[in-house]
Amino acid sequence: MFTGIIENLGEIVNINMEATNKHFVVKSDFTDELKVDQSIAHNGCCLTVVDLDLNNNTYSVTAIKETLDKTNLGTWKIGTIVNLERCMLMNGRLDGHIVQGHVDVTAICTNIIDENGSWRYNFKYNSPHLTVEKGSITVNGVSLTVVDSKVGSFSVCIIPYTYEHTNFHALTIGSTVNLEFDIIGKYVSQWLIQTGKV
Repeated sequence: MFTGIIENLGEIVNINMEATNKHFVVKSDFTDELKVDQSIAHNGCCLTVVDLDLNNNTYSVTAIKETLDKTNLGTWKIGTIVNLERCMLMNGRLDGHIVQGHVDVTAICTNIIDENGSWRYNFKYNSPHLTVEKGSITVNGVSLTVVDSKVGSFSVCIIPYTYEHTNFHALTIGSTVNLEFDIIGKYVSQWLIQTGKV
């Protein structure tokens, strides 16, 4: 379980294919604090540390075909910067919201507006999942509040700290991002569908 509060930025420094899997080698400032089998959210996608190279300050994770097909991990190249978050401690504060690290769908950035002190990002997605104004959404692993909510689209506003300390500063119009919708909303929606209330 995660909170959507990004701890660190990682850089993809190597990619190896093995059958339909991709092994990503990630360089991160907190590599020396990691251990094999640990779960880390990469752009909001939970992956397991499978190898450590403390001499080079890198660790490795593996993404299977299902993950590559349903997230933006398949677009990663050497040099790609990714948002990183280690799993939450149960005795810590939940600063963001409850995040599972399970990407629901990808979205496309359709507009970026500089609002003189903040940035507004608009995203479009193709999914039955809904957003709610003032509700929570996870974009590339970042816990954010929905500003404008429409069917298949929404926007968020980014403060300067988030802009500088996540990979939002690298997004452009047309960038693909990972979305995880609010877990409570997903359960309520599924219950309504299964009980025939909608």
